[in-house]
Amino acid sequence: MRTAYCSRRHQRVRKFAGNVVFCIASLCSAAGVIAQTQDYPTKPVRIIVPFPAGGTTDIIARAIGQKLSDEWKQPVLIDNRPGGGANIGAELAAKSAPDGSTLFVASTAHSINATLYAKLAYDPIKDFSPITLMAVTASVLVVHPSVPINDLKELIALLKQRPGNLNYASAGNGSLPHLAGEMFKSMTATNIVHIPYKGDPQAMNDLLGGQVSLTFATAPQAVPHIKAGKLKVLGVSTAQRIPALPDVPTMAEAGLPGFEASNFHGLVGPAGLVPAIVDKINAAVVRIVREPAMSKYLSDQGADPVTNTPAEYAAKIKEEVATWAKVVRSSGAKID
Repeated sequence: MRTAYCSRRHQRVRKFAGNVVFCIASLCSAAGVIAQTQDYPTKPVRIIVPFPAGGTTDIIARAIGQKLSDEWKQPVLIDNRPGGGANIGAELAAKSAPDGSTLFVASTAHSINATLYAKLAYDPIKDFSPITLMAVTASVLVVHPSVPINDLKELIALLKQRPGNLNYASAGNGSLPHLAGEMFKSMTATNIVHIPYKGDPQAMNDLLGGQVSLTFATAPQAVPHIKAGKLKVLGVSTAQRIPALPDVPTMAEAGLPGFEASNFHGLVGPAGLVPAIVDKINAAVVRIVREPAMSKYLSDQGADPVTNTPAEYAAKIKEEVATWAKVVRSSGAKID
């Protein structure tokens, strides 16, 4: 009996000791997380942009990244990783350590790719920690001055008269300009030849040079060329006119009701990023975007400054994935 009692007592003592060790370990872990969050960032932060330098996403990332660097007293480096329709950069970000040292700018291409590609090396939703939206940009329908039209209705009439004779540039197969072009073709029952490029800058360069006829460019990229008289602008893809081009009608006002194609630019980290770090980055970016000088800069570029909470941004990504899945399927676009 005494032996059984001692055995039970020994088990209770051992269990108690184990619980004490567990509690101490948990407290140490929690203390470590708190310290990590308070000190973050303790080293340079890399923001992966999955497009070439000079494009819309790059412009937004560099502007906000510089402000983050000033605030955090740490270098915030923009790492351009173009290619694969934004998948090369996304995969690299998804497989990075979830410690806040690597962030990723997710554009609408990120949501499109969830359906466009039959196989991805990452999950566009599950493998990322949403932080916040930064800006929303309109697509702007611009044409080379050599195209003999002055408004959207004249363009549609010309396309019907000369099916297949004009072409449009995009940032690549499955990019927003590509799907916006396919949507336009479907809604107007016209035929325009698609010319895919490896990014927005290359597509814009050939449009300015007259090698292609038109494109659905992002507003920050197109506005300077429109104001310089190098391109004709026919409409913006948003539901309302944009501050950077107040005299330019929406596509609906110009004669194509129901046409909308906006580009969302947000900041995410790899899955598993500590919520407290997510919240700290969110607070910094929201504060920066809402600064009058930054808001004006983004608006002047044709981008609408927009921020939200991590939960709201997570919901927005899921909504965008579902929205563009319908467009991808109706267009027949698919990349293996």
